[in-house]
Amino acid sequence: MLATAKMNAGKARSSGYQVWVTALLSLNFGILFFDRNALNFLMPFVQPDLQLSNTQVGMFSSALSLTWALSGLLVGRISDKLGSRKPVVVIATIAFCLCSFISGAASSFLMLLGARLLMGAAEGGVMPVSHSMIVAEVAPERRGLAMGVAQNLGSNLLGSGLAPLLLVPVAVAVGWRTGFYLAALPGLVTAALIWFTLREPPVEAHDDAAPKVTLREAFGHRNVILCALISILLVSYLVVCWAFMPLFLTKARGFDPDIMSWLMATLGISAGLGSFAVPAISDVIGRRPVMIFFSFLGVILPLGGLYYEGSAWVLAAIFFFGWGLNGLFPMFMATIPSESVDPRLTATLTGVVMGTGEVLGGVLSPFLAGTLADAYGLAAPLWLMLGCTVLAGFLTLGLIESAPRVVARRSGNAIPSIA
Repeated sequence: MLATAKMNAGKARSSGYQVWVTALLSLNFGILFFDRNALNFLMPFVQPDLQLSNTQVGMFSSALSLTWALSGLLVGRISDKLGSRKPVVVIATIAFCLCSFISGAASSFLMLLGARLLMGAAEGGVMPVSHSMIVAEVAPERRGLAMGVAQNLGSNLLGSGLAPLLLVPVAVAVGWRTGFYLAALPGLVTAALIWFTLREPPVEAHDDAAPKVTLREAFGHRNVILCALISILLVSYLVVCWAFMPLFLTKARGFDPDIMSWLMATLGISAGLGSFAVPAISDVIGRRPVMIFFSFLGVILPLGGLYYEGSAWVLAAIFFFGWGLNGLFPMFMATIPSESVDPRLTATLTGVVMGTGEVLGGVLSPFLAGTLADAYGLAAPLWLMLGCTVLAGFLTLGLIESAPRVVARRSGNAIPSIA
């Protein structure tokens, strides 16, 4: 039986299927992030229409992050226990599409807040389960790149790149509500593609006599603890930028909505390219040096937003390079933890690390940023971003290298290639 399971696992890892699984899950997560970020790019239109304060603006991101985190924690563990992946992703995808429709119909702060709570609950379990599908189907030597593409390529090209370019003109032409309705439709297509073209990943066979690693033992590993702390800080950096950078650019800096949309789209282009480049580089030179470099590089984005007064093109370049830290997210949320402990805990650990970041970073930081913005102005959230990326950079110094190729090279062993 063990030999049969290994043979089936080998068949599961054909190159074409590995590419299709990664590409489709990346597209699906991109549509999910398009829905998640839609409110941020539409906020310059939503805020005056619903008469929202900056604190209430922050509460939308906090609410979605809270239920996103709780969903990631619960769904990841349930998926690991049941050994079921594909149905979870399909159901969650359909659910977040429905929540986008509800967001478009909201007529008050409380109704829109409720819609964001529901959307976070629907979306939170998608990436942990998607990562577990990647681990099951993609060869180890390509895992870092595949997980980076699955989490970052679609989410940033669609959720950060295309979203502002499409949604802002729609809001100007026909109103912000139509933007939410348009954001919901593509997810129904990817849900169907996942259901009909992907199979349930095979359960990896293990020696029953081998000791099983518990979640408590996993968190005894330094990398898992550090990744959870880094997640808190860098998730804070991202959600504060998404929630308040459009308002800062239009209200504090005086940019037209069209220029704001292009500057924000630069972040998506940066992260889309980074989804390939950053994890691929880490596969070759190691996770730790890449984590250190890009964490500290993130300081140039808030500093550029605060102080650069020249051409918008140069500011876009500053945004582009500063946002390179987005390529780190699949590494500290999934790749490094999964390489540091038993791979059977991949979905659980991803859910826990992502959930920790969403609860303590994604929930608290937008509310704090909104409160600071009401008290001290819209520049305050950017200072909060600066502090988060500096602290994250210092934490990366304590990581233990986990990239299989680098670890094998240092130990003098070779990683077997899987076709």
